[in-house]
Amino acid sequence: MRGLISLFRLARRLPAPLAAVRAPAPILLRHLHTDAPPLPHQDPPPFVSRILESEPSLAPTAETEPASDPALDEFLARFVAAFRPELEAAFPDHDRAVLDEMLRLVANAVVCRITGADPGPDAAELSDDLWAAVWKVSASVQEAIRRDQVRADLRHYLHCDEVKEMTRFAVDVGIRGAMLRELRFKWARERLDEVEFYRSLDDMRAEAEAAANPAPPPVPRLTSLPKRKGEVKFTMYGLDMSDPKWAEVAERTAEAEAQFVPQEAKPVEGKAKKAEERLLSVDPRIGNPMPTMEEWKEELRPKRVDWMALLERVKARNVELYLKVAENLLAEDSFGADIRDYSKLIDLHAKANNVQGAERILGKMKENGVALDILTSITLVHMYSKAGNLDQAKEAFDFIRKEGFKPDLKLFSSMIKCYISHGEPGEAHNLINSMRDMKVQATREIYTDVIRAYTQQDMLVPALNVQRAMHTAGIESSPELFAMIIEAYGRIGDPDNAYNLFQHMRRSGHEPDDSSVAGVVTAHMKKNQLDKALHWLLSLEKEGIKPGVKTNLVLLDWLSMLQLVLEAEQLVQKIKQLGAEPIEVHVFLADMYAKSRHEEKARRSLKILEEKKKLLKADQFERIINGLLDGGFSEEANKYYKMMKSCGFEPSETIEVGVKASLRMRGGPRPTGRH
Repeated sequence: MRGLISLFRLARRLPAPLAAVRAPAPILLRHLHTDAPPLPHQDPPPFVSRILESEPSLAPTAETEPASDPALDEFLARFVAAFRPELEAAFPDHDRAVLDEMLRLVANAVVCRITGADPGPDAAELSDDLWAAVWKVSASVQEAIRRDQVRADLRHYLHCDEVKEMTRFAVDVGIRGAMLRELRFKWARERLDEVEFYRSLDDMRAEAEAAANPAPPPVPRLTSLPKRKGEVKFTMYGLDMSDPKWAEVAERTAEAEAQFVPQEAKPVEGKAKKAEERLLSVDPRIGNPMPTMEEWKEELRPKRVDWMALLERVKARNVELYLKVAENLLAEDSFGADIRDYSKLIDLHAKANNVQGAERILGKMKENGVALDILTSITLVHMYSKAGNLDQAKEAFDFIRKEGFKPDLKLFSSMIKCYISHGEPGEAHNLINSMRDMKVQATREIYTDVIRAYTQQDMLVPALNVQRAMHTAGIESSPELFAMIIEAYGRIGDPDNAYNLFQHMRRSGHEPDDSSVAGVVTAHMKKNQLDKALHWLLSLEKEGIKPGVKTNLVLLDWLSMLQLVLEAEQLVQKIKQLGAEPIEVHVFLADMYAKSRHEEKARRSLKILEEKKKLLKADQFERIINGLLDGGFSEEANKYYKMMKSCGFEPSETIEVGVKASLRMRGGPRPTGRH
């Protein structure tokens, strides 16, 4: 700040017409103002031949202007732009003319210091504080110039041949998006570092040679042209460039560059423009775009770049029309379809869950002799897994592994879900083992899905093996996982293991839910241990764990089979108090009332079930029919037998025989029921 104040005092001592008397050099005017004032008109100097001239001066009377230095111009432009805010902040009350004069004084001093020129007797001397501010700004300007130069070099090496070749290889193996961009910049930076390293070696060698061999005296300028004899010889790096073979090399180089430099599409005008407008107005569901495409082709004579530009315009207007036009172009010779064109169409159809469309493109791909690649196979695995086509998904997955490509987590997850949906948890378990061998970490969701598939088939031994593998991988079991295994123990009637797992869940810090409690009660029910189940539930209630809807439903099922009508009705009231009335309640009540011959109550539950018949399952239909047959309600049993078949369920042989036998005995006495 003290340096800026001293500069201001120095500027105030300047006379008013100083700007007119001491006009700044043109090199500084370009940076102090946006538009430099016009120079006075001067007649151009006479032309002097540099070849025939023997003296170093252009003309005896012409004053030679100093040559412009681009590096110095760039530095001064940035320095003035960076130093002006410092002056404006220090002197906010002064106009632009004073600030420009101050900047001129500083800039002249900096130029003289850099170039070593004589500042002259009238030059202003800057204080030490002001020089410190100047060097600070100069350092920031030089750093900005260096960063810009590095960016420019990186932009250059982003398009060099080595980086292009590595980028194409990365795209072929499936790298996309941000990762591809980071790799490109990494490769360009490595190429730049390599060039800078060898450039530094060249500089060191040049310095050593200059020190060993002093520069020879300047060659005197020619006063006349030498007489030429024979053909002109042009040598570069020891090669005779006048040889005709280099013309052929240049032609081949131009052809190779044409493969990498993107071509521009032809302008669409006249009849071709009208044909394109008709093409864009075609309804892809009922219309055929081929006639307008042929007309457009006849008028424009397109190449691949023209077809690609047309596809972009069609895709922006209508995606369905784009799919149809792109599919027609696969057989077009001037389009020259490759594997990427087929892969894009298959991917678009797969994302739209259009398996038939993707398979149609795949069929054309095989007909045209285009070999399947890894990217297309990955798309097929995801598509077939989502659609549930296990054989096709497995075929594509096996192709990927045979090609030596390492599947990722997403690919494994799709195949595991496909195996589970087809009821093959063992194959899904094998894929988890393959993931572990390939160092691919399976997620908690994958382990949970496989364990659920095993428990639904009551295959507890492999389910526990998967759970142990999950613990080995560092993933703890969730309450949902504990509940699934406990429910499986309940279905197979193993109360001891169900209770032990329930206690293990509590020791692990998980609060037991209603599903796990219901699983333990179901296991006791399979063993007909009502006293143990009730005693265990009472102990849980003392600990603050009350049974929920699922547990009460299991108890209601148990009591209804034991024909404990009053106790079952009390449980129904508890379930209603919990705010739910599942359809299973009326299934159990209808079975119980029919067997105990409470006709009125049975018909009440049957009426509710008839209204919700679409929610009933096959086992529930059979239980209702069995109860009606045991209670002697043959007409109602026959009615629900027909209802079961109308809902798409096939009755078991026992139910079918029982219903037919009850119909043959319809003439006998019919129970009236009791209340």
